[in-house]
Amino acid sequence: MTDIVETPSATHRSKLAYLPGAVFAVVALMFLAALLRPGDPSKLPSMLIGKPAPALSLPPLEGYADKGAVVPGIAAADLAQGRPVIVNFWQSSCAPCVAEHPLLILLAEKTGVPLLGINYKDPPAGARRFLNRYGNPFAAIGTDANGRAAIEWGVYGMPETFIVDGKGRVVYKHIGAITPEVMDGILVPAIDKAR
Repeated sequence: MTDIVETPSATHRSKLAYLPGAVFAVVALMFLAALLRPGDPSKLPSMLIGKPAPALSLPPLEGYADKGAVVPGIAAADLAQGRPVIVNFWQSSCAPCVAEHPLLILLAEKTGVPLLGINYKDPPAGARRFLNRYGNPFAAIGTDANGRAAIEWGVYGMPETFIVDGKGRVVYKHIGAITPEVMDGILVPAIDKAR
């Protein structure tokens, strides 16, 4: 007696040919839905809150002087001098950095708290051009040429702003451009609390 082996019909085989494409389409739709879901990037948690700020030893912005005075780089000691400081990561090619820049100037004036700028992976000429065009709110500017400081601080993208208390602990992190509402409603109170 011979066994009869059934072979899949041509119709069944043609249906199986569409299976990989259908699986791909479902997965692609899931990714698209996740990307389009509204979310506030400033709500991303930071592991640094309440912990000592990562140590910094960043050289000054090459060739930059503000009103004839060389602006220093940033050292670890700048973060724990008994008073709060604001640390802002920025980049000259970053549109949100341009948008928030006038507010950084206002924030430094309004609070009297030193603002430390960390220039992320910029060519020095681009960073100097940015500061000459928009003004310099920074008491010190450190150059993060290789992005190492941004990694240590857990930076997601430019711009990001941190409030560090007088003991050198990170007390607040803001992701994205500062708005007037963020400045008055969140940053100024966080600075006052850090005093």
